[in-house]
Amino acid sequence: MNIQANLVDIPSKKIYPAKVAVQGGKITQIQEIQPDKELPFLMPGFIDAHVHVESSMLVPSEFARLAVVHGTVATISDPHEIANVCGMQGVEYMIENGKQVPFHFFFGASSCVPATPFETAGGEINAADIENLMARPEILYLAEMMNWPGTVHRDPVVMEKIRIAQKYGKPIDGHAPGLMGELAEKYVSAGPSTDHECFTYAEALSKIKLGMKISIREGSAAKNFEALIDLIDDYPDMILFCSDDKHPDNLAISHINELAARAIAKGKEVFDVLRAACLNPITHYSLPVGQVREGDPADFILVKDLEQFEVLATYIKGQKVAENGKTLIPRVNNEVINNFNTSLKKSEDFQLYASGTKVRVIEALDGQLITPEIEEEILIHDEFAEPNLEKDILKITVVNRYQDAPPAVAFIKNFGLKTGAIASSVGHDSHNIIAVGIDDESISRAVNLLIKAKGGISAVSGEKEEVLPLPVGGIMSPEDGYQVAEAYTRIDRMAKEMGSSLNSPFMTLSFMALLVIPDLKLSDKGLFDGRNFKFIEVFSGND
Repeated sequence: MNIQANLVDIPSKKIYPAKVAVQGGKITQIQEIQPDKELPFLMPGFIDAHVHVESSMLVPSEFARLAVVHGTVATISDPHEIANVCGMQGVEYMIENGKQVPFHFFFGASSCVPATPFETAGGEINAADIENLMARPEILYLAEMMNWPGTVHRDPVVMEKIRIAQKYGKPIDGHAPGLMGELAEKYVSAGPSTDHECFTYAEALSKIKLGMKISIREGSAAKNFEALIDLIDDYPDMILFCSDDKHPDNLAISHINELAARAIAKGKEVFDVLRAACLNPITHYSLPVGQVREGDPADFILVKDLEQFEVLATYIKGQKVAENGKTLIPRVNNEVINNFNTSLKKSEDFQLYASGTKVRVIEALDGQLITPEIEEEILIHDEFAEPNLEKDILKITVVNRYQDAPPAVAFIKNFGLKTGAIASSVGHDSHNIIAVGIDDESISRAVNLLIKAKGGISAVSGEKEEVLPLPVGGIMSPEDGYQVAEAYTRIDRMAKEMGSSLNSPFMTLSFMALLVIPDLKLSDKGLFDGRNFKFIEVFSGND
């Protein structure tokens, strides 16, 4: 196969017309030719430098079918979500399912499963499991070390996992939101070499100066591109692009190509942008992905221009996997594994006895994972605390899905619902059922829809009910990715018609139980102070 195009040589910062010969899945020759203004541009494929494939609600084979359309050829994938549900069985599932399609899935060994001891998870990855995984050539790194307090204070269990990664010479991903100064120095000195959790320029810059590479994240919920993109001007070798969490409707529209286009629109230098989007992940993780050189695997894309990056074709190991907006990867058979074992709930299970008049409220922020703690007066009816729709204070619950236990109940602001409730069994990190609603009856109905389906997302409003089943671990669908995206779009639209003004209500909902991100979160065991890593009372003054 011979392809004529304007070849984009990123390291040399050159673009020239060339004939690229491909044989046996590799680039065998690159020969410069006469200029032709009609030629497309040939460049390395895009790489998502940190993503939880599970958050697309698609199994890996379906994720790949959508991603290649946008020029993505590889992902640095942390199977943390399925590991929290199914342990090592879940990690094996992701690896084997991904092998069925022509795509580069580079999985890491999840370092924090369960993420904390303050929630109920369905699986565990211990140090022996990390050793087992690190010995495998397809496991390329230790995935995000979310236990930053354990890292800073050199917890023996944490340090043993880091030591194993270092023994095998594999990089360690970081996760240290807001950490700066002496704490950041101690964290970085333990071994983590990347961070995708920075939400201010100053924080990211301070970590770069400590030697960390910064993954600029733009996902379905957490969006840090605007705050961080200017770092690329002075530190192009230290920047990567990632999505972290990408819902199916968004993945159907764009991926890393969108970040590249936005960076160019902001006047960033094209070779700096492409270094971050295509090459820096390869060099940092030592990926066996082609960089458009003779002898490399034929992993590259053809794009119409270097501004919008409209993808004309995607090639992986010489195989054309996407063309003109259509995936060429066929569907495969996707098995189902799960871990779901809880009984149907009653509306009375979500009542909260009022032991005071003021409550701590989780403040959800659109586009951010951090959730400030605020204090509000609460409505009381028949001795029970109730939501206050006028102040947009709704009830939130987390229901243990691995065993029968009383639901944890608290209050949340900024979801905006005027009717009904929404629920999801995609609830980072342990993936218990999480729901927000205006009354106990609606919350109970939304939760029970998911219990009956053994996982998914749901919305109820009046007589109307919508549910998107996610039977693989209660977090992924084995069905066609584009159909899942359409179903997600419908239920997302319903949540917004119910009053939510959030850009992505279900993605935001999924992070309200993420205890490792401050300030205030809710686990299945109770309200949690993410700064001091301890449980606190819903009613302020009762601690």
